[in-house]
Amino acid sequence: MIKIEKTEVLGWEAAIRGMRNPLNSWDKSDSYWTYIEDPETKETAKYEFFVGDNDLDLMKRLRNAGTDHRKFMRMITVYVDLTAPLYWWKEFDTYKVGTVANSCSTMHKIQDKEFTMEDFSHEHLDSLNRSILFQIIKTLNADRLTYLDSKDKQWWWNMIQFLPSSYNQKRTVMLNYEVLANIYKSRKNHKLDEWHTFCHWIEGLPYSELITG
Repeated sequence: MIKIEKTEVLGWEAAIRGMRNPLNSWDKSDSYWTYIEDPETKETAKYEFFVGDNDLDLMKRLRNAGTDHRKFMRMITVYVDLTAPLYWWKEFDTYKVGTVANSCSTMHKIQDKEFTMEDFSHEHLDSLNRSILFQIIKTLNADRLTYLDSKDKQWWWNMIQFLPSSYNQKRTVMLNYEVLANIYKSRKNHKLDEWHTFCHWIEGLPYSELITG
């Protein structure tokens, strides 16, 4: 299970300006800011940056020329909130360059709320293993209550070391189009469903062809 929320994509104007610096070709830029109307209310919904045909064509050519030529992609920044199991975060954490993440703290906040089945990714478990997970959750909750009552750190250790890797953690993540291109290339055919969902989200980003090729 992976939950993807609050996507923001920034930096188009600066990325295009920098992309045209090497050849001093700013006068050929045809991108602009525009107001977008809500199709239902016909009222202005948001102020959005539109990439023109000239700029998009140059972006595609630089993208296809390789990483040395497409530095503009590192300047297109993406912010997103991701909630995913720890086993997926372990793979995501291999992408250290071009990413920043602030996570909900397991160490400091594990005892703050009761554990429920919804806190864990379990959609592929059979009935036997689902019942085992349920018993694990009961044990975690018992340890939690004992810790809150006694403040004995042994019960906190029980929770930390017994916590399954299917536990879902939320992080606010900063990425860019270059690192997303690396992720998409490496993970689009991965056996984990979470990567398929993540790559599908990538395909829905503005001008995602710059990422997916």
